[in-house]
Amino acid sequence: MNNGTFLAAIDLGSNSFRLEIGRFEHGQVQRVDYLKETVRLGNGFDENRNLSTEAMTRGWDCLARFAERLGGFGPDQVRAVATQTLREARNRDEFLKHGQEILGFPIEVIAGTEEARLIYQGVTHLLPQSDERRLVIDIGGRSTELVLGHGTEPLQTASYRVGSVTWSMKYFPKGEFTEETLYRAEIAAQAVLDEAVANYPRQQWDAAYGASGTVGAVADILALAGWTEGEISSEGLHWLVKCLLRAGNVNQVQLAGLKDERRAVLGGGVSVLRGLMDLLKIDTLQVAQGALRHGVLLEMVEREAHATDARDVSVQRLAQKFSVDTVQASRVSAVAGRLLAQLMPSPMPDAAALQRKLGWACALHEVGMAISNSDYHKHGAYILENADTVGFSLPELHRLGLLVLGHRGKLKKLDADFDEPGFVMLLLALRLAVILCHARQDPQDSGLTLAYSPKRQRFSLTADEAWVSDHPQSAHLLRQESIAWQKMPWSFELVVQ
Repeated sequence: MNNGTFLAAIDLGSNSFRLEIGRFEHGQVQRVDYLKETVRLGNGFDENRNLSTEAMTRGWDCLARFAERLGGFGPDQVRAVATQTLREARNRDEFLKHGQEILGFPIEVIAGTEEARLIYQGVTHLLPQSDERRLVIDIGGRSTELVLGHGTEPLQTASYRVGSVTWSMKYFPKGEFTEETLYRAEIAAQAVLDEAVANYPRQQWDAAYGASGTVGAVADILALAGWTEGEISSEGLHWLVKCLLRAGNVNQVQLAGLKDERRAVLGGGVSVLRGLMDLLKIDTLQVAQGALRHGVLLEMVEREAHATDARDVSVQRLAQKFSVDTVQASRVSAVAGRLLAQLMPSPMPDAAALQRKLGWACALHEVGMAISNSDYHKHGAYILENADTVGFSLPELHRLGLLVLGHRGKLKKLDADFDEPGFVMLLLALRLAVILCHARQDPQDSGLTLAYSPKRQRFSLTADEAWVSDHPQSAHLLRQESIAWQKMPWSFELVVQ
């Protein structure tokens, strides 16, 4: 990455949308601009877990303003990630489709554990270098992330469905504060977070850090009231609760540092924070400067700077965990890569990205065999859809699962977009490679030519008669493959010359 390159990270949170713009200089990203808008997407759910048109419109309007600021940015300079609200929303595809059109860049919905990992990266990147054992927490609008790490390395990540927006709506719908409602909210938060006691015990960390919205809002209030700046103590938090009880209603709270945008979610955020600190025996929580968006920026730099990113490591770990035959996987990958290269026009902007995605699918296409040889492709797809896989967004994992599911058998079972040429090319290259490597030996594929006609949506694999004669089983399987594509938008044919 060249010095002076501008990068942007967008965090579509449940309460606020944030845009962080930085400039890459000598291995570091220096802030250039920061925009934040309180959108409250997370309080727009109906009883069927669909986002209301009003809530989505607030989000789209914000993205339109972000898009204007990002004028001139290229696709490799922007990464947008969405969190718990869009993980939950049943109509998220509607929001994402229009949101991406407005923004001009893809929006990734990331898993809770992936969100936690990126938060930890963002937090530790802005902390002094140290080998201390760190506990990092982030109380968002609809979820709370916990990470246990050593230095800059996250060791354990978790995401819990409890946050400032949901708890405020559930326990303080009219903004009223009583000892009973605060106690109920705190106990309910602890019930959700209870398993964290075993996974994040006090003896496993040296210092606790809090990131982003709720922590920052509470710390600002405490600092202006005379408490130690940059930290939240259990005593200070207890004082704040007394202030809320004296006020009786969130609209009557008069505290320096309380911003209007945080007022409506203050009760929920404080109850979750207090419950968590008590549960994990956190006496003092240090306020961290880093957050999810900083982790996203750092990940963008690392993905370009290093040939291997977190997704490559995750694929390797999954293959090892499920005892994948790596020799066969490498064999299939090599053949599939050669076939895909024949299909891609030159130059093709996303050629490298497509080859990488194909490599992941080849590496894991037999991952389901650890469960059963029968229908192993279905087991493999299930593993990928449900595994905590570092580095991948949920759509990326879904697409990878579709490739694994579709590498053999009927194509009708795939709930996939066959109007997207890139996906179809990956799928066909993988299926053909598996066929050619059916004997689990290196195939003689040097004389095969794969081509396609975009207008006719037709693929053709050309082989000479000698090859067909020498490889009767492969030829038979390839003819069967042409039948599998007959009722699909795309067709495939084996041409013998």
